Amino acid sequence: MNDVQTDNPAEQMIREQLLDRGITDMRVIEAIRAVPRDLFVPARQRENAHSPRPLAIGHGQTISEPYIVGLMTSALRVLPEHRVLELGTGSGYQTAVLARLAKLVFTIERVKPLLDQAFDRLHQTGCSNVKLRHGDGTLGWPEEIPFDRIIITAAAPQVPAQLLLQQLSDGGIAILPAGPGQQQSLIRVLRSGNKLEQDELCLCRFVPLIGKEGWPE
Repeated sequence: MNDVQTDNPAEQMIREQLLDRGITDMRVIEAIRAVPRDLFVPARQRENAHSPRPLAIGHGQTISEPYIVGLMTSALRVLPEHRVLELGTGSGYQTAVLARLAKLVFTIERVKPLLDQAFDRLHQTGCSNVKLRHGDGTLGWPEEIPFDRIIITAAAPQVPAQLLLQQLSDGGIAILPAGPGQQQSLIRVLRSGNKLEQDELCLCRFVPLIGKEGWPE
């Protein structure tokens, strides 16, 4: 299959924002290609759906720019047998991409209207392997542990070690932004026994993670 099939906005996004910037995992590319990004943004933002920037989705939240979605997904190294925990459902776009790569996706959102909208979009796009929960994402989903992968789509003050040691499987990978204010880094964490090995992928800017292991409301 060709990397780029046509020059419509979605394919231009894939070429310029993913392939040209080093996102070359074709499972990730095909997952992103399969998800209609314009369905996961508010109607007023549809014409900007494929632009290289985050977009407001209401309630002080955003949908990440395509490159960041591609980078986080690629770095997570999701396999078809994996169970993935996502903290911060948001619009449901990242959820839908993960659903095309993993066995099951468990996603938590604290803003109920966003969760309801995401549920409808995920149903519309045929994501039947997703379970959704309303609540504090930093508490995780204790009844379903362990998770092979964890992705956090809002910025914590620091790496939430307690959550990862309790809910990420040994050998599992987590991807998250962390840091104070505007000084955030996108971090990949590998759990090795009782140790969390970290490496920084890039600088970034996300909305704050609210909750027990995040920022106060």
